[in-house]
Amino acid sequence: MIELRLYTRADCELCREMEEIVEAELPRFDARLERIEIDGEPALEATYGQEVPVLFVNDRKAFKFRCTARELRKRLLREVRR
Repeated sequence: MIELRLYTRADCELCREMEEIVEAELPRFDARLERIEIDGEPALEATYGQEVPVLFVNDRKAFKFRCTARELRKRLLREVRR
């Protein structure tokens, strides 16, 4: 199973955009998404505050700010082949 972790903020248009792309691609892969909102979490805000949204794939930073469905599919296919 591919583990995806998405760090987001409330009222973040880029975050919503990336989440929609990720959720649209999930059914094609054996993957699970964990969404983590960083607002109100000082350690997470310090780490990811200027980079959200940030998407990790199997504990590796894969995308920040934006990704396309095609880029995400390509990245997830690499994980399937490992």
